[in-house]
Amino acid sequence: MDLLSVSWSLLYSCCNNVTVLGVFFTIFVLLFDFLKRRKMWNRFPPGPTPLPFIGNVLQMDFKCLPLCFRQMSRRFGNVFSFQVGWTNVVVLNGFEVMKEMLIKRSEDIADRPPIPFYSKIGMDQGVVMMKYGHAWRDLRRFSISTLRNFGLGKKSLEERVIEEAAYLCSVFESKEGQPFDAHYIMQNATSNVIASMMFGDRFEYDDKKFQKLLYFLDENMKLGKGLLPQILNVAPWLRHVPGPHQKFVSCILNFLSFLEEIVEEHKTSWDPAHQRDYIDAFLEEMEKAKEDPGSTFKETTLLAVTCDLFGAGTETTATTLRWALLLVLLYPDIQRRVHEEIDRVIGRDRRPALDDQMNMPFTNAVIHEIQRYGDIFPLGLPHFTYRDTEIQGFFIPKGIMVFVNLSSVLKDETYWEKPHQFYPEHFLDDKGQFVKREAFMPFSADP
Repeated sequence: MDLLSVSWSLLYSCCNNVTVLGVFFTIFVLLFDFLKRRKMWNRFPPGPTPLPFIGNVLQMDFKCLPLCFRQMSRRFGNVFSFQVGWTNVVVLNGFEVMKEMLIKRSEDIADRPPIPFYSKIGMDQGVVMMKYGHAWRDLRRFSISTLRNFGLGKKSLEERVIEEAAYLCSVFESKEGQPFDAHYIMQNATSNVIASMMFGDRFEYDDKKFQKLLYFLDENMKLGKGLLPQILNVAPWLRHVPGPHQKFVSCILNFLSFLEEIVEEHKTSWDPAHQRDYIDAFLEEMEKAKEDPGSTFKETTLLAVTCDLFGAGTETTATTLRWALLLVLLYPDIQRRVHEEIDRVIGRDRRPALDDQMNMPFTNAVIHEIQRYGDIFPLGLPHFTYRDTEIQGFFIPKGIMVFVNLSSVLKDETYWEKPHQFYPEHFLDDKGQFVKREAFMPFSADP
């Protein structure tokens, strides 16, 4: 009996100790979380109450963030915040807020947030995600100057666009009125224009290798809008663990692998006396800076910036064209008016020219309305405060991630007459002439 009593006593004592330890551990964890979050600044934008450790992750719809942000702005206002884990994120909404931040105080949020997964694969070295500073300015200046040398904004690029448009039309005509999926065909056409400047050549529409590249690019864009990038950023080591996120990782790595092959081909045939394209120009800068270990011009940067420029130049234009095709089918009266204006200004006996747009106000208005209504780049790129700043009475310290909800500007009910309808008259004055609207920010805004 004594042995049994002692056993029960010890067991009871252990259970009590475990319970006490559990209570103390829970209190410690909650206290740690509280202290971690207590660093909240005066006048910081309001937001939903975060849960311990995970923040507001369960309250966010990562599959449709623009809509989620729109709903949250109705509750917390046009400048609000939320937390992912212990990381504070600020969201800007509405035209007036965006005008103040992107135009008047653009440098305050000119930086890019650290994204561990992208850093692991070198994607933070391009013009899109590089940290704001002298290196970024040098790379941006070089990229703009070089692309202009190879046709950007010049007659030669216009000729390339017209040439590619002819290829695109011939592919459409070859379908002989039968149903077909125009998704990759349009992507092929737009990518060829940027490819001619970046790689020095275009690709045939039936080039299987290039079709695979476009598939990887397309999948990156789709998967990049969901929860997977957020998971990989919080835990970048997961790229080595099996799971559904591996498709996203695989697409990015395959895309970079394709670009590596193109760069290697250029290196073997490079002639500094005869620059063919952007890659050749970058290789020349690498050669000049090979003795400088701190130079911006290195191969990892070349891969990242090529990926940035090719991806951005392809996807935004292709998406605009797909929206255009859909909307002119849904609105035959608008299609008819565009067709009449094209026939009247250009006719059927010559090729169109960029100068024609000055005499085509309705067509110009339709193109702008396609990008406004289509909401092609709803959240733009993530920003990071370069220094302490203020917006509409709220204080945002240096080092905070900021999302600019461009969708809220393009659908701002206080600015657009019919924000949720396809209405080209948004860009026409009383005399039917084209007018550029201040709240037209499909990709961002320039100061």
